[in-house]
Amino acid sequence: MKEALFWEPMEDGRIHCYLCPRHCHLREGQTGFCYVRRNEGGKLYALAYAQPYAVHVDPIEKKPLFHFLPGTTIFSLGTAGCNMGCKFCQNWDLSKAQYDQGRAFNLPPGQAVELAQQHGCASLAYTYNEPTVFAEYVMDLAREGRKRGLKSAMVTNGYITQEALPQVYENIDAANVDLKAFSEDFYRKLTLSHLKPVLETLKELQRRKVWLEITNLVIPTLNDDPAEIRQMCEWILENLGDRVPLHFTAFHPDFKLLDKPRTSPQTLRQARRTALEVGLKYVYLGNILDVESATTYCPECGAALIQRGWHDVLAVNVRDGKCTQCGADTDIIWGEAPSARVGRRWIRMGY
Repeated sequence: MKEALFWEPMEDGRIHCYLCPRHCHLREGQTGFCYVRRNEGGKLYALAYAQPYAVHVDPIEKKPLFHFLPGTTIFSLGTAGCNMGCKFCQNWDLSKAQYDQGRAFNLPPGQAVELAQQHGCASLAYTYNEPTVFAEYVMDLAREGRKRGLKSAMVTNGYITQEALPQVYENIDAANVDLKAFSEDFYRKLTLSHLKPVLETLKELQRRKVWLEITNLVIPTLNDDPAEIRQMCEWILENLGDRVPLHFTAFHPDFKLLDKPRTSPQTLRQARRTALEVGLKYVYLGNILDVESATTYCPECGAALIQRGWHDVLAVNVRDGKCTQCGADTDIIWGEAPSARVGRRWIRMGY
């Protein structure tokens, strides 16, 4: 175990963890809501440090990150635990797992980065469960990765305090934030958390120039109201600008929410139309096969810049970072290694 950061002793002998907005107050032997931060002997320990449950090499488009190092692979790690209580969690076997040394395996930051390099990955992802709860591991991984030329990406619910965020994100290059709905009632009842801290995180990441993409899981009857979706898109436009990629993804019944149907393609396409009408330039659909809605279009001339099928890059029409049709700048982070997957082939890209 590793002693955690982001805590302070309380006068009554408990520990106050201020990593996330839950602000858990823990007595001796208690773990936080996340299951992986525990008071032992008057100190807070990070049980999940260097103890991942899941490690994979993924296409970066799977995160989803469409505008950050497109076509590359990303070394992805996840542990146990989460600081939300989403009834619809689609990775609940990790997020609701308590720390179990028998299931986890030891992977120190340096060794993880070496593995990422051996597999030809351009970046590291902290994903699958909520990476905020293993913040100390994230920080050391990102720091070590940066030393060796690897980027880092958080795939997160955005539920972190403004006090902890600057340290946790010091070496983070990109983030996909899951904006689960645009309703406090939804957050309170279905995630056991609150909306406002997530919106604060989005604004702060934008201010810190962390590359930002947003995912919204569309759940029938719960957050698919067209008026709410429009309100969310208008907030994004006003607070984050028109160039932040937004991914609407399809829900499937899981965990404690088994009585809702899968999201229909028609509902997703209507959400995308709404976002485009509001003025957002990059709007995508996930968990369905739809090449049009997975394609990045030039915001100036409408030409297809990157065509995708599932998680494969099918075609690239960018040269020197600009649209090949009209010469407009693209809102895409290409990185220093201009090679990428197209289908099953790797190509040198002309940017």
